Amino acid sequence: MRALLAEDDPVSARLIRASIEPSNFLVETATSAEDALDLAKVYDFDIAIIDLKLPDSDGNELVRRMRAAGITVPVLICTAHDDKQEMVRALICGADDYITKPFDKNELTARLQAIVRRSKGHAESVIRTGRMTIDLSARTVHIDGKLLPVSPKEYSILELLSLRKGRTLTKDMFLDHLYGGMDEPEQKIVDVFICKLRKKIIKLTGDESGIQTVWGHGYMLKDSEHGLNEDAAEPYFTSPEDELEAARTPEMERHNLSELDALLIKLLG
Repeated sequence: MRALLAEDDPVSARLIRASIEPSNFLVETATSAEDALDLAKVYDFDIAIIDLKLPDSDGNELVRRMRAAGITVPVLICTAHDDKQEMVRALICGADDYITKPFDKNELTARLQAIVRRSKGHAESVIRTGRMTIDLSARTVHIDGKLLPVSPKEYSILELLSLRKGRTLTKDMFLDHLYGGMDEPEQKIVDVFICKLRKKIIKLTGDESGIQTVWGHGYMLKDSEHGLNEDAAEPYFTSPEDELEAARTPEMERHNLSELDALLIKLLG
């Protein structure tokens, strides 16, 4: 998950980063309200952590401006001021929760995870998508009750797909989620991760992965009663080459038909 941290105190910023980064949060830090607002307009964050006392603005005012600009990212106010009136004002301005410093790092992480879950329509830490279950707290993936062995990056991809199931995610969104804008590799790496995930899922279940490829856009995960996704019989393809390959059948292989012949037969059939 990607977090926007609006905090001008370097010590507090380091403490917050150290508290939540081990729990799969990629943190982008802004030291002013203007910088935070600019970042929130450009990037797709899962959560924003905002200090009340920023050098150029009040944190509550920043939240109000974000909401006025149509930025719906959930917000946790994190401040040293234990003031009930400030807490009420923060919630009225559009914040989702409020925590005071010093804080317990486990409580901070738990609050952030809960806010993100609720913002995506999930009341508990376990997200079920068809036969796939992801535990956001334990960071584990199960299919039909069987543990799916995944790398940290593969888990992050399934986490993002599950949190935003039913929505097409672009390769840029995956890179943003995985690397947070730092030393991002080429987009092809996303295809590599998806390919590996599909092979692991098929090896575990013997079925298709259910991660849909949306031609020209990216990937999607959708609910289904019988499979990981619905519409499994009508896949999308990322390129004409994928469609050519999909058009081939065992009979065509036996007769050694070309890919162009295979596609023509499919189109004319």
